[in-house]
Amino acid sequence: MRTRQVFRSTGRLADGREIIYYDESPDTGRAAVADRRPLPPFSTGSQLRYDPLLDEWVALAAHRQNRTFLPPPDECPLDPTQGERLSEIPADDYDVVVFENRFPSLAPAPDVPAAAAGDPALSVRPGAGRCEVVCFTSDHSASFGDLSPERARTVIEAWADRTEALGARPDVAHVYPFENRGIEIGVTLQHPHGQIYGYPFVPPRIRAMGEAARKHRESTGANLFDTVVAGERSAGTRVVAGGEHWTAFVPAAARWPYEVRVFPLRRVPTLAQLDEDQREELAHLYLHLLRAFDGLFPPPDEGTDPPTPYISAWHQAPVGADGTPDAEFALHLQLFTLRRAPGKLKYLAGSESGMAAWINDVAPEDAAERIRAALPATAAARPTES
Repeated sequence: MRTRQVFRSTGRLADGREIIYYDESPDTGRAAVADRRPLPPFSTGSQLRYDPLLDEWVALAAHRQNRTFLPPPDECPLDPTQGERLSEIPADDYDVVVFENRFPSLAPAPDVPAAAAGDPALSVRPGAGRCEVVCFTSDHSASFGDLSPERARTVIEAWADRTEALGARPDVAHVYPFENRGIEIGVTLQHPHGQIYGYPFVPPRIRAMGEAARKHRESTGANLFDTVVAGERSAGTRVVAGGEHWTAFVPAAARWPYEVRVFPLRRVPTLAQLDEDQREELAHLYLHLLRAFDGLFPPPDEGTDPPTPYISAWHQAPVGADGTPDAEFALHLQLFTLRRAPGKLKYLAGSESGMAAWINDVAPEDAAERIRAALPATAAARPTES
């Protein structure tokens, strides 16, 4: 297969933050366009506080209280700059763009002591790491599911490139690309975009998966992720879609009403290790799944629900001190919605929020059948199931 070429160029915003354009055509000159906003130097920071009861780190980022919140469409900071309407993206157009978040959850803060005098219960460290914004298109009214396969592939290239770059940083232990869509999820900007977190620690979910994989290897000699994928494919009842290189299924113990896991059939630890064929098929399969999620509920006409809210979360291998990802971990996508029925959301109430003990309202087998039924509208370009 012909290698997909994406043209990468880097610039700086007025306050010193990095901005990276991923263009589908060469020599656009977008990175050279100056940011004309009178911004002060970027100096925001956060801190990490340790919870000894759960052996987890919690980020404290009080400055995020002042972040931009649901501005009107003509004031969206993720649109390209147009004349005197200045935004976070200085260029007047773009294909895909990544930049440092102006209101990051993770950013090194100066003068964070290891412990507070007279407060033996407080253990803190600087909130090192990095938070980036990924804009999928310059079209404010679009969504990821509206993109062409070519543009989806450009986003995948950006994810892979940032995974490799952030994973090489000494202050990053895990790279997490994700997208939140819908105000029900907590989105504060409506423009189609996602984020990438470079955590300075291994997040609890990834750490738990790694520990489960280690125990499985010790007891069976096999890779846990390979075992799970093989089991779901053998059962077949919860498989939603697939092709030569990927498989998508509703997990047997799904937590969310509609939840899909997407695994490459050749196990790799991160997006950066995907080959050309895997990336190309993923661009098509991912679009079909997003469109299927939008087909689960009535269209957004008057008196009905808005488009399906979802979280799309890439689970990648943690990286060691030398920047090498854990080869035992398997890259996979978790795509889920908290909508359980038209007009009804799945709330994380007493059991889920208080005890982290999940109760699902929809049988995974039923969810898989409904997602499969929502696929035919896009089946013409759908990869053949294996």
